Amino acid sequence: MKTKSSLKSAKKRGNVQLIRRGKRVFAIDKKNPRFNARQG
Repeated sequence: MKTKSSLKSAKKRGNVQLIRRGKRVFAIDKKNPRFNARQG
């Protein structure tokens, strides 16, 4: 999974859910899993 300094680019992709788990923020794309991202 890629770690990004900002999830803004992931958020622009249409069907991405931003989920906070603990102190980490995950961007999860169910249709295209290779765009999953993690921040923090």
